[in-house]
Amino acid sequence: MAKKSMINRELKREKMVAKYAEKRIKLKETINDINASDEERMEAMLELQALPRNASPVRLRNRCAITGRPHGYFRKFGLSRNMLRERVMQGDVPGVRKASW
Repeated sequence: MAKKSMINRELKREKMVAKYAEKRIKLKETINDINASDEERMEAMLELQALPRNASPVRLRNRCAITGRPHGYFRKFGLSRNMLRERVMQGDVPGVRKASW
């Protein structure tokens, strides 16, 4: 089980990313717009730099929905390998079963 503080920090980052998502997109469009003046582009660059670091989606980390474990994460299920195995063995995950050949 991950520390509660780490799980809460990640939730806080997710909220921050959602809050600034539109603003980041607009600023990036301005920066990449070749028709915009150099001053506008530079202004947009400075505004983007002024945004909080946690507003960047790159800083998000995938964590298990049950334990908060950051490693061994399966995107399709939103679970770590340990919890996925446990749930599959209990039959809680439809369409998944233990391999045998």
